[in-house]
Amino acid sequence: MSQYYNQKYTKDEISLVLQKIQECVSGGKYSVAQNENRAENLALIREYNLSSERQRRLLMQIEVDDFCHSLQNKNPGFEHEILYVFCSQVLLFNLEDQEKHLDLYMKFNIIDLPVGSRVVVISFHERNKPIEYLFRCSCRIKEEELT
Repeated sequence: MSQYYNQKYTKDEISLVLQKIQECVSGGKYSVAQNENRAENLALIREYNLSSERQRRLLMQIEVDDFCHSLQNKNPGFEHEILYVFCSQVLLFNLEDQEKHLDLYMKFNIIDLPVGSRVVVISFHERNKPIEYLFRCSCRIKEEELT
């Protein structure tokens, strides 16, 4: 695991993080990044025809055990931000109505504002690299599972 990844959390701490994320999502105070730098997000949304409502439901289904790690934002001017990574196993149907079980990789930025919090879902795509779950017994998804 990268030296930049932090897994020094308790389940209660991540439960509070997830609660904040899901309160923002349920309150409509979130966005899923869909710009030119987020081609993987756009590809997943298009391939599985994920409406805003379906995206919201997927975000609301995340569980504490889906947590992987946090990391510091490396973008200049945003180094103070902590990003949280979760990976859920989901069942989706593509445009040809073929079902696929996939690992949905999600990276969140929680932005605390004077008027409340907001969440930006930076990554929202199929997992494309090995990850380690913090709270699951089988903590490693191996490289060969990607192929």
